[in-house]
Amino acid sequence: MNAAEQAKGLEVASKIASIVTLFKSQFPDAKADLKPWKNDPDTRELVDPDSIDIGFHFPGWSRKIQSRSILVQIRFYEDPLDKSTKLIGLETAGFNHQGQAWRLSTVDNWQLVGNYQPTPDVGEKLKNFCRQVFELFNS
Repeated sequence: MNAAEQAKGLEVASKIASIVTLFKSQFPDAKADLKPWKNDPDTRELVDPDSIDIGFHFPGWSRKIQSRSILVQIRFYEDPLDKSTKLIGLETAGFNHQGQAWRLSTVDNWQLVGNYQPTPDVGEKLKNFCRQVFELFNS
C-alpha cells in the first residue's frame, strides 16, 4: 500500500521518513515517491494492504543500478492472536524502460535475480539498506 496512506500515526510516519533517509544514504540521487501505486481498481486489486510501498526515482537510467526507478515493498504480518505486527521482509525491484529489470527479496534468499542486474557494489548497498530497515523495525 502506498506509504502515504500507511502514515496514519506519528510512529509509522517517523519510520517511513527513516526508511527514505536510509535509502538516500545509499543512493543520494534518488527522489522518494510515497504514492507509487495508481488509485484505480485494477491496481488496488494487486496492492498488499499489509505493506509499506515506496518508489525511488533516479534522474535518469543508471548503468550501475540498471534501472531508473526502484520499488521498495516492506511486508508485514499481523498476528491474529496478539494483534502484533511483524516485519516479514522486503521486496525491491528495479525498473527500466522495458519493465522490471531485476528484483531482490529478503523473504527468499537475498539473491538478485533478473535479466539486467545492478553491479555487485549496488547489490551490497541494497542489501545493506534492507538490513537497516530490519534493524529499524526490530528495535
